[in-house]
Amino acid sequence: MNGAESNGIPNGEMTTSTPGLQRESTRYRKLWRYSVLLTSIVALMPLIVMMGVNNLQYRRTTQSEMRYDLSRMVSDTKRSLEFVIRERVSALQLVISDNNTSDLRDDEALARVLKHLKASFGGFVDLGLIDDDGLQRHYVGPYNLKGTNYSEEVWFHEVMLRGVNVSNVFLGHRHFPHFVISVKRELESGQFVILRGTIDMEMLTYQIAIRNRQGADDAFVVDHDGILQTQSQSHGDLLDPCSLPVPPFSPEIEVIDQPHNGGHLLVGYSYIEQSPFILMAVRTYDDHFTDWLRAHSDLIGFFVGSVILIIIVVFWSSSFLVRQIRASDERRAKMLHNIEYTNKMATIGRLAASVAHEINNPLAIINEKAGLLKDLAEHAEDHPYRDKSIASVDSIIQSVERCSAVTHRLLGFTRRMEPGHEMIDLRILLQEVVGFLGKEAAHRNIEIQYHFPDDLPTVECDRGWLQQIFLNLVNNAFGAVERGGQIALSVERQNHAYVAVRVRDSGSGISEENLQHIFEPFFSTKGQFGTGLGLSITYGLVQKLGGEIKVESREGEGSTFVVLIPIKAVATME
Repeated sequence: MNGAESNGIPNGEMTTSTPGLQRESTRYRKLWRYSVLLTSIVALMPLIVMMGVNNLQYRRTTQSEMRYDLSRMVSDTKRSLEFVIRERVSALQLVISDNNTSDLRDDEALARVLKHLKASFGGFVDLGLIDDDGLQRHYVGPYNLKGTNYSEEVWFHEVMLRGVNVSNVFLGHRHFPHFVISVKRELESGQFVILRGTIDMEMLTYQIAIRNRQGADDAFVVDHDGILQTQSQSHGDLLDPCSLPVPPFSPEIEVIDQPHNGGHLLVGYSYIEQSPFILMAVRTYDDHFTDWLRAHSDLIGFFVGSVILIIIVVFWSSSFLVRQIRASDERRAKMLHNIEYTNKMATIGRLAASVAHEINNPLAIINEKAGLLKDLAEHAEDHPYRDKSIASVDSIIQSVERCSAVTHRLLGFTRRMEPGHEMIDLRILLQEVVGFLGKEAAHRNIEIQYHFPDDLPTVECDRGWLQQIFLNLVNNAFGAVERGGQIALSVERQNHAYVAVRVRDSGSGISEENLQHIFEPFFSTKGQFGTGLGLSITYGLVQKLGGEIKVESREGEGSTFVVLIPIKAVATME
């Protein structure tokens, strides 16, 4: 019984599925998606850009540091290798230049020289003296290589031309990896001899191992043909072709990017002077993002937490805003609908008033003619049907009076809207209001009870406003009760200033949840059959009269509306 509607029916949305409702629902879903998408982009873009810039800066910094560390490692190892090779070349040159040829041709003397070289420099395996026809005349070492002919070897011809040769690593007659250093001495006779020392390649591996390896994942030596001169961890075995291409010659230390097996390598290299060796150091930095994640775990946690929080807030705010927009649109549509309904009802009211006014004229004529017929029948004593005619005329006059009462009540509701002051008997006014619904009460077998005390004072008020107030309340009561129900109207003096009017019904009652909203505009429990304006208008009229309206209700026990009406009208009823 709230908002001029019956009580006890939850105020829910219409469940009828129509194309219009489906289009509206689709429109709001699309609005929600756009809101979530755009808000998420605006909110998350700064974080994403920040993370991207941070990652880019970290990558650039990491690459720069890696290049520097790799270059430093290659530089240190290059100097070490060049020093070791130059040192042994110098040692052999010193031996061949400071000793007589006859001494070098003495195997015992040559063995003493080898012993001193091993003790002083290390890495020497054996020594051999080769004459100008390429035949190794004298040899000291663990192998039987005396008499070996090297005249067809490339290194022999290179020593003849340049005086010094450092070979690449090979197996040779010894069947183990080694390289040799050969130096030449010109004799006074125009002939020459070559002192050839075998160096264990472990010396190269050792020199690489003792260098700072922090800047490289792998470091090794290759020759100009790309053959590995030392063992590599990832790019091949000793004396196998390296899986990386031979880098281009450069007198300086270089660091280059090298694609490899779908990955990306950073390669630092340097050509070792006075040797066929190329030092290479390799570092992979495809895992820089993983390193960045490990190094910035706190930042990543903040980023992930911020993203989750932003998404939650975006979803909640977008849903809230769309719900507010939808509720506002629904209120607007309902308001427009109710304005149309109110205009329609106003038009019907004006039409009803006009019809009532027009009916009054023929009713007055009928009443006048009926009175004339009655007078004629009363004076015509010899009329054969005198009594029957008088009774029929009285029935006509009673029907006319009944129609006049109905039209006068209707005109009383519609004739004016300006408030006025007059003395009103509430008992008579309530009976007039119920009279409008008398036929419905009889048809539905609804019992109307009145409780009016004899000493009830009249009130000074506006009749039209009181009629509208109690018509809304009685109409609500009729809508709340079932067939055979009861409606009770009572009036009693509350105190010296107010009269209390109670309208009680035996309907289904009002839920506690709806009880808080029944006086709100457009709140209805009748769905599409109610406007939600009845009780709101009633509440406003009671306030303008200076009174008060309250409701007492429990579900399943009916409802009672209590209206306090001031006995003396307020100064103005605006």
